[in-house]
Amino acid sequence: MGRLDGKVAFVSGGANGMGATEVRLMAAEGAKVAFGDRAEERGKEVEADIKAQGGDVLFIHMDVTVEADWERAIEETVAKFGRLDILVNNAGISRSSFSDHDSTEGWDMLWSINATGVFLGVKHAVPRMEAVGGGSIVNISSTAGLRGSAGGHPGYNASKGAVRMFTKAMAARLGPSNIRVNSVHPGRMPPMSSSTRSEAELEAQAAGWNAKTPLRRSGRSEEVGTVVVWLASDESSYVTGAEIPVDGGNTSV
Repeated sequence: MGRLDGKVAFVSGGANGMGATEVRLMAAEGAKVAFGDRAEERGKEVEADIKAQGGDVLFIHMDVTVEADWERAIEETVAKFGRLDILVNNAGISRSSFSDHDSTEGWDMLWSINATGVFLGVKHAVPRMEAVGGGSIVNISSTAGLRGSAGGHPGYNASKGAVRMFTKAMAARLGPSNIRVNSVHPGRMPPMSSSTRSEAELEAQAAGWNAKTPLRRSGRSEEVGTVVVWLASDESSYVTGAEIPVDGGNTSV
């Protein structure tokens, strides 16, 4: 028996990194999982790999900043699997995606993907969850959504902080519909592919982070994914509006 047997999930940004790990873990726990991403080739590879292992998954090409793509993705998910119980808003870009940290274009893109994309996902998933009597929404934020930082584009902190407070607002609104909404705040993980930093810069950043972290290391995507699975499952049935750091204790000191 899997912890997510009988449930249907949708994961945005599911073709790479943490998103792909979340898709794999949920499929292994018995969920039927649709996932969206702009990286079509990689998405199809992940889909084929999970299917070969017996998982029931569906890749959908989409851009989380486009509302019509969200509408289509949720409709395709329900058409394929019959319902929707879980939404994981995972898609995002990093603070180091822009070399100009005062770029207006950077601000707009960070906000559009990291915050508006989450809003659109919730907007279009909620009616489907209400139709089946409830559900669980997990929004992937960051430790940058809990505190300020000097490096990188400040739009990252702003957008991830918005995810944190949007999560709490929707938990308050959707509780009577038996829909739980929580945020997960990863610490330092393997860098996103869009990073503009060199390997040496990334290694120096990791060393600095690890020195300030009680567990003295960076995280692994599986360590975020297992928390996501727990929040998606009935094991967390009385947890909503929570912010859960997965950061080796970094924000506790």
